[in-house]
Amino acid sequence: MAALAATGATVLGADTDVGLDGDVLGKPADADQARSFIARLAGRTHQVVGGIAIVREGELVHTSVEVTQVHFRPASPALIDWYVGTGEWRGRAGGYAIQGAGAALIAGIEGDYLNVVGLPLARLLDALPELLPA
Repeated sequence: MAALAATGATVLGADTDVGLDGDVLGKPADADQARSFIARLAGRTHQVVGGIAIVREGELVHTSVEVTQVHFRPASPALIDWYVGTGEWRGRAGGYAIQGAGAALIAGIEGDYLNVVGLPLARLLDALPELLPA
């Protein structure tokens, strides 16, 4: 776990993956894989799983996971090609970014939008309430 390798009084580790049919769709290696991921997700519902880990003084003190259901619109080959052509898929679990041009691929979500963006903020604030103003 990378959070344990970092130094500091409090360290936050966070990561996001996309799950579909028991497969994990991580960050696509190239445009072809991004195209494949988007085609698999098109017209279907998948899970975005966001995890956080909090380390204090080198000791793991908290972990939690948030799961959000994301409903993709059906996507024509032209729409998939357009989206992959934006390059926005780079470095994105599942090959898309809901907060950018990828919003055109989304029919709706059930759960935490910020989890899909990449950080389940509500979970983080529950774990570290001192981040909120008094």
